[in-house]
Amino acid sequence: MRKRGEQKVDSSILIAMETNPENNYGSITQEPRPQNRDRNVFRDGTTPIDFVLVWEEPLGGNDDSSGVSSAHRKWREQFLSRLKQAGLLQEQREVCQEKNTTCFVLLSAPWSVLCYYAEEISLRVPLQVVTAPIVNWSEQLLSKLSLPNPFSQEVPNPPPDYYTCQFRTNKLERFLGSDDKETFFKTTQRHQVLYEILARTPYGSVKNGEVGIDRLISEQVFSAAYPLHEGDFKLPTPPVPPQALGLRQILYEFWSKWSCWRRYQPLDHIREYFGEKIALYFAWIGFYTGWLLPASLIGTLIFLVGFWLVATDVPAKEVCESGDTFIMCPLCNICSSWNYSSICITYKAGLLFDNGGTVFLSVFMSLWAVTFLEYWKRTCSALSHRWDCSDFQDVEERPRPEFTAMAPMTMRNPVTGAEEPYFPEKKRFNRTVTGCMVIVIMVAVVLMFLIAIILYRTILSIVIYKSATADSFFSSSAGRIASFSGSVLNLIVILMLSRVYVTLAHILTRWEMHRTQTKYEDMFILKVFIFQFVNFYSSPVYIAFFKGRFVGYPGNYKTLFGVRNEDCGAGGCLIELAQELLVIMVGKQLINNIQEFISPKVKSWWQKKKLRPQPKYDKAGEEDQTDEGVSPWEADYQLLVCEGLFSEYLEMACPLAPLFALINNWVEIRLDAQKFVTEYRRPVVERAQDIGIWFPILQFITHTAVLSNAFLIAFTSSFVPRLYYRYTRDSSLSGFVNFTLATSPQSYAQQHHSASCRYRGFRDEKGDYLPEYFHLLAIRLSFIIIFEHVVFFVGRLIDLMVPDIPEEVEMKMKREHYMAKEALAENQSLGRTLILSDKDLHQHGSRVPQPRRDSPPLDLKEDPGGTDPTSSC
Repeated sequence: MRKRGEQKVDSSILIAMETNPENNYGSITQEPRPQNRDRNVFRDGTTPIDFVLVWEEPLGGNDDSSGVSSAHRKWREQFLSRLKQAGLLQEQREVCQEKNTTCFVLLSAPWSVLCYYAEEISLRVPLQVVTAPIVNWSEQLLSKLSLPNPFSQEVPNPPPDYYTCQFRTNKLERFLGSDDKETFFKTTQRHQVLYEILARTPYGSVKNGEVGIDRLISEQVFSAAYPLHEGDFKLPTPPVPPQALGLRQILYEFWSKWSCWRRYQPLDHIREYFGEKIALYFAWIGFYTGWLLPASLIGTLIFLVGFWLVATDVPAKEVCESGDTFIMCPLCNICSSWNYSSICITYKAGLLFDNGGTVFLSVFMSLWAVTFLEYWKRTCSALSHRWDCSDFQDVEERPRPEFTAMAPMTMRNPVTGAEEPYFPEKKRFNRTVTGCMVIVIMVAVVLMFLIAIILYRTILSIVIYKSATADSFFSSSAGRIASFSGSVLNLIVILMLSRVYVTLAHILTRWEMHRTQTKYEDMFILKVFIFQFVNFYSSPVYIAFFKGRFVGYPGNYKTLFGVRNEDCGAGGCLIELAQELLVIMVGKQLINNIQEFISPKVKSWWQKKKLRPQPKYDKAGEEDQTDEGVSPWEADYQLLVCEGLFSEYLEMACPLAPLFALINNWVEIRLDAQKFVTEYRRPVVERAQDIGIWFPILQFITHTAVLSNAFLIAFTSSFVPRLYYRYTRDSSLSGFVNFTLATSPQSYAQQHHSASCRYRGFRDEKGDYLPEYFHLLAIRLSFIIIFEHVVFFVGRLIDLMVPDIPEEVEMKMKREHYMAKEALAENQSLGRTLILSDKDLHQHGSRVPQPRRDSPPLDLKEDPGGTDPTSSC
């Protein structure tokens, strides 16, 4: 371990206070409770296990014959040797399976190492207990109305909240619980220290990037590295009082079970066990689910009203009762003409998504999204302040361990004044531009696949129509079959390209050398989201705004690569758009949920079967007798690797509709909770100030949704033509169907030796646009401008009226900031007094008396033993 030189007097802000040994920071509650014997320890029974490294070797084989690389063995030995030099304690265990030997290296950090790295990575430690329970808006509302709260539940052992500040070794005695070195640092903080050491320790050439445990795992030198769970998640038998349960058991019983679907999530417990980043994710999805309730009710009500509108719609009756009145032109070059009345059912189904209620829903959802994001900002600011993360990204976040090890130079941080690793911005910019070029290339690949699917639909419909008999089901449904199969094929292409690009984005983002973990993740997420947005929405955008727009008219059809341009199906483009979204979004959600429910269980079963041990032996060849079955490190090795939160957030960003999103979220919360508590290895905790770049992404989606809804209503739906016809022709919409259909030119009828036919459009018999087309075009453009201006204006008003930070939280922050300045001024005053006292002692043999403190900061009790000027604020 690097030796720190003699420390100078640290004048950083720290509040003097009483140290109460009863308020133990390392425990979950202030009341002692019965505990099972801790099995996460070395053989001596006292040294705690902070991290576990694992690798597998073939049973009884040598390096060459067994395929175990000698380079891997050398890297592994070098890495473990460096860890010993860093001061970590190690203990090795071996477990024999049928074909392999699994080697476990148990790691523990002694007190001196913990203190050194706790200061290095700016861990926050406690000053005083704060009593501030989480109270959400629904709980407050029901309480004011004196109504029972069906969502609340009593979760045992709520973790206490603390006033905290950054750890300083020379001020140790001022921190809460500093008299007990075994429990002063929380288990999760010990994990953070160990991961920091593992991630920055080199095992070869630093220049070649041979640094850190993540690289070793990717090179398969180690098969896993993880901290241990705190005991089993299953409840003990016979039953014990809830207060005697471990934190993992509490989370299993009061959070991850399906019976908890209508209960508030125990966010403080989640944060205590998994860290702020994961707790913020579950706070976000819970908040989102709650806000989806009114949106889903409104959406469902409008959908039901749509059935009544369909039953009373005059144009729908005209279509269904038209008989042979409207003979439509063929939809492809070899197709035959068809009766407009044959699409009666499809026409009515389209009206469920194309009526006046859906226009209202578009406006409502746009304003709902703006309001939802504003109130999430308030909730997020309250949580980040409560969990001491308000200044994390700006001040407290340290450089990534990989960045620290591989950065070519150092530079002083202008905010903290600390010397930190530095990577030149010009080099990073060049690498980022290169990454952008890769994104452009991948987007071009997506568009190529889109064109291929368009051609596939057109060619398949022709093939089906040619091969089927004239009056068969396949002949009449050729277009629908081609459209649906194209949607399924598009979904498969989307999922394949997504996997390829996520891997590519990881490589590019790592190459760009971003300083902090937050910046690294933000850039990775941005890359993937841009690609995923184009990947998922290219086909729906094409159907909504381009399909059927460049077809031409009978006798003058336009072509692409010699194939006639795609026209909307018999039921119109809106019903095809609904089908495309249904297949892509619901299909994606269904596949993801099946994967999340079945795949982890299958993987876990296979992992346990593969790792079923033979009788275990220690290094001396003696049988390792354990009286409690499988050891904790073996049990956790059989669990699955936690792959982060990116895929979880991505599923939330693109819901099909409020009701589907609400149902999906209820399922998603329970599945994710079960995975984290029962099926995943314990992740290393990460601090976070908010949900990161996902918030601006959601704002972008909100604004894009407003514009797309405006264009969809104006150009794809029949809302504007119906409104125009109602006010210029007939208010009852009688004759509207005939108004929307044009007649083919005489030359086309003579060429095909048939009577004239009808097609959708506002053209005369020569194929020229009618004045009504230009009237409608002007109205449509005006509607888009008015719609988006009204929605954005009201959204901006909501933004201004709803403060980003709740008033009580803002007051607390101002109070803490003021008291911090007071404490700093007092600390400087005491420092000057000490210097003067030293001078007087040398000159006159006596000290100047120290000034009395008038008021303790933050309303804390004054230290009865006096104030040490070198360690107080």
